[in-house]
Amino acid sequence: MAEHRQETGAAGEEGRAAGEPLPTRIGQAVILHRGGDREEARNRLAGLWEEACEDGDPFHRCTIAHYLAGTQDDPVAGLEWGRRALAAAKAPAGAFAAVRSLLPSLHLSLAAAHAGLGDHAAARRELARARSAAEELPDDAYGAGVRTAIGNLARRLAAAGGPPDQSP
Repeated sequence: MAEHRQETGAAGEEGRAAGEPLPTRIGQAVILHRGGDREEARNRLAGLWEEACEDGDPFHRCTIAHYLAGTQDDPVAGLEWGRRALAAAKAPAGAFAAVRSLLPSLHLSLAAAHAGLGDHAAARRELARARSAAEELPDDAYGAGVRTAIGNLARRLAAAGGPPDQSP
C-alpha cells in the first residue's frame, strides 16, 4: 500500500486520511471517471459502496450505484448497477426529494443500458418511466438536460425500429 501511495500521491489515499465525507469521496471518484480513469473510479466507488451499505443512506447508495453503472466494462454489469441504484432510490428511507429527483435519470440510464443490449422493448418501458418521472422535475438546467436526454434516446429507439413509445 505504501508503494501505491508513492506512485499515486495523495489521490491514492482516496480522501480517507483527511477524513473527508462520503459525498466528497464520491465526487472525487466521479472526477476520475470523467477524466478517463474508469478502473480507478470503479475501484473507489466499489469501496464506497461497501461503506455506504454500512451507513444505510439511500441517497449515497443510489449515487454510488448510478456512477458504478457507468464505469462497468460489461454492459450487463452496468445494467445490474443501474438496477441497484433504482432500488436504493425506491427504498422506504429514500422517499426524500433529493432521491426522488434522481428517478428520471435512473430510469433513463436503465433505458440506455437496455438499448445498448439490444432489448428495445425494455428500453422503451424504462424510457416511458423516465418521461413520467421527469414531469415532476422543475424547469431548470437539470430538468431540461434530463428531458433532452430522454428525447435523444427516444429518437435513437425510433430509428432502431418499432414505435417510439410503449407504456409499461
